[in-house]
Amino acid sequence: MSETTLATRSPTRQDTTMSTTELTLDTFESTVTADGITFVDFWAEWCGPCKMFGPIFEETASENPDVTFAKVNTEAEQQLAGSLGIMSIPTLMIFRDGVQLFAQPGALPKGALDDLLRQVRELDMDEVRAQLADGADSPS
Repeated sequence: MSETTLATRSPTRQDTTMSTTELTLDTFESTVTADGITFVDFWAEWCGPCKMFGPIFEETASENPDVTFAKVNTEAEQQLAGSLGIMSIPTLMIFRDGVQLFAQPGALPKGALDDLLRQVRELDMDEVRAQLADGADSPS
């Protein structure tokens, strides 16, 4: 995976696509299991709501260079989307330190995406891992 971020921010630069990473079946797992926060947008070119959410996702990515923002084209990566149970697009998944914290279909407004990022940043991951371990030990 080659992560690209905006090295310089020129006020005249219109192209913000460099602030996200395209994921494939081969790069997905290594990206989402890495340390840090990863937001993944599952989308397709023909999807109207995806076209509305795309610029919001890109803007948030350019404002948060310390977070990995990645996109999965569900048309090109049908096997990956299928294996993850993606039934509607856009779908947003959020991972932190290899733990999936969020998965929800639907386009989000900028404020909601910013709020999700704030909440993920504030999480105590030791506590999250402890809760996951407790849940794994409990009978279903």
